[in-house]
Amino acid sequence: MKQTIFSADDFQAVTTVSRETVDRLQIYADVLIDWNGRMNLVARSTLEDVWHRHMLDSAQLFPLIPSGAKVLVDLGSGAGFPGLVLAIMGVPEVHLIESTGKKVSFLQAVADATGVSVKIHNNRIEAVDPFIADVITARALAPLDKLLGYAHPFSGPDTRHLYLKGQHVGDELTNAHKIWNMKVDRQPSSTDPRGSVLSVCEVSRVQSDRIHSPSSPSA
Repeated sequence: MKQTIFSADDFQAVTTVSRETVDRLQIYADVLIDWNGRMNLVARSTLEDVWHRHMLDSAQLFPLIPSGAKVLVDLGSGAGFPGLVLAIMGVPEVHLIESTGKKVSFLQAVADATGVSVKIHNNRIEAVDPFIADVITARALAPLDKLLGYAHPFSGPDTRHLYLKGQHVGDELTNAHKIWNMKVDRQPSSTDPRGSVLSVCEVSRVQSDRIHSPSSPSA
């Protein structure tokens, strides 16, 4: 029996977004499929299930965004997941940071085609002039300890970090706690049985004397 593919209608039923939002995301999906034939944006095997593997995977972050949040920074945006999906869903000010020029061109093509307003930064994360974001997101970019380092220049006392993580999230949390103090809420991913969604806040660096033990005396 052929497996039923998760559709745009299924996405709308799960997320309860408007038809206009679904139509914009369909345009996004169409541009993605077109461009992916010329450059490697996502694994080709995932395109048949784009509404579940990419759209819903990104959209599951939307209910976790604090009420009143306006500015979102998406680190290493790549093909736009999750930041561009969240912009189309209604986050007011979304900044997409991506260093690869071809991927930036794709992000701009989607923004133009869908009519969504986003700010695209064609630069490495550490080279972007820092500003404080209400929300910081990332998917498949780096281990959590490094992610929090990338995010630090954009983090304020009330910033919420939302990260889509895979099966090694436990090890990532263990390593990150050696460098960062944080409050973490871990939820199972709604699209990947091995994955998790991390909601992180109250982030600060661990004092250096807790990271490095005293050096042993020379022999």
